[in-house]
Amino acid sequence: MPRTEAPPTQTPFTPDSPNRWPPVIWAVLIGCFVVRGFGFSYPFLPYHLDGLGFSTRTTGLVVAAFGAGYLIGQIACGWLSDRIGQRATLGIAMAAAAVILPALAELRSTAGVFVAAHLTGVIYDAARPVVSAVIAEAVPTEAEQARINGWRHFGINSGAALTGALGGYLAVHVGTGALFWANAVACAAFGVVALRFLPGRGLHAHPRAERSGYSEAREALRDGRLWLLSLASLCALICAGGVFTALPILMTADGLDAAAYGTTQVANGTAVVLLSPLLTPWLSDRASAKSPMTGLLAASGLIFGVAMGVAGLSDSTLSYSLAAALAVPGEILLFIAAGDLVTRIAPPQSRGLYAGLWGTNLAIAIMIAPVMTAWALDHGGELTASAVSFGLGLVSAALCWPLHSSISEVKTSPAIREPRPPR
Repeated sequence: MPRTEAPPTQTPFTPDSPNRWPPVIWAVLIGCFVVRGFGFSYPFLPYHLDGLGFSTRTTGLVVAAFGAGYLIGQIACGWLSDRIGQRATLGIAMAAAAVILPALAELRSTAGVFVAAHLTGVIYDAARPVVSAVIAEAVPTEAEQARINGWRHFGINSGAALTGALGGYLAVHVGTGALFWANAVACAAFGVVALRFLPGRGLHAHPRAERSGYSEAREALRDGRLWLLSLASLCALICAGGVFTALPILMTADGLDAAAYGTTQVANGTAVVLLSPLLTPWLSDRASAKSPMTGLLAASGLIFGVAMGVAGLSDSTLSYSLAAALAVPGEILLFIAAGDLVTRIAPPQSRGLYAGLWGTNLAIAIMIAPVMTAWALDHGGELTASAVSFGLGLVSAALCWPLHSSISEVKTSPAIREPRPPR
């Protein structure tokens, strides 16, 4: 019989609690900020490869290998979170990161860099599905989950501002290899936090926890609501991923360097710092409503389409920074709305799996965004890149219509839903 364990510091959430959130929530929020703030390995990977003398084609293949690893990592970490526990999953992933990232920094052969980049993708955002499951289990109310996810997004994007500013400076003065070592140290620190604060097998026991992972995955893949949510999210996330992956390509074509790219990330993070305190309370109240947040998901797609449309027409650090800042309301709406929708449709015993499956859209998006941008530039230039991004935003919004209907009409699916834990 599986054992449900929690660290001694773990206390149940109650709205009237003086500390409001349990220690595990603070631990994962701070951990997400630190890991993202020092998460230099992906945004500066193209610049590192350029410094090694790799061709544009080879760089594209290596970045694609990273994206493929990212996809695998989201599914694997989400599934493992449900099977072996959140603490073990995150601890193993962060320990692996502490070894893989220095290897990526020091390897020089094409084959070695290719393998290291792929493994880096596996562990780069391993925390996302695990943390999503932690929040869903530690805090039972949708409104408070949305509030926490809003501050989670705030922390992650504040970290992104640090990544851009500090990473751009260090890349110029000490080289990109040092960035990967710093990323490894941050991951190791988060691993220690995970071992100290995260629960071993989840905060709540689920009666079907012993079912096979294959059966749970099969049922998740047959959930039409998850497919619609994923497709709508993917279109928006391709634009969102473009803020980090397409911008370097567009900016390099305009003769702008890594420091200029770092400036755009500072602009993006600054906008998050300014807008999150305004939008998060409102979104938290909105999450407590019975109606799903599909309208807000549609709005995020439109905002992303406009922002990346502006980026496609930009030609200076200032205009690219404006585009990165314009994307921020879309980011806040997307991640809070999608998090709310995943929680609404996921069976309690499969929260990590559902979060991981949704997270694969991020992986697919960061693979598609640079390829799509390069294709658009080769087949029509900046105007085509702008039009394609705006079109994706429209498609994302349109897909939210059938998604809303499917969630509203089928609030529970007899094949996979179970009653939520009592509140």
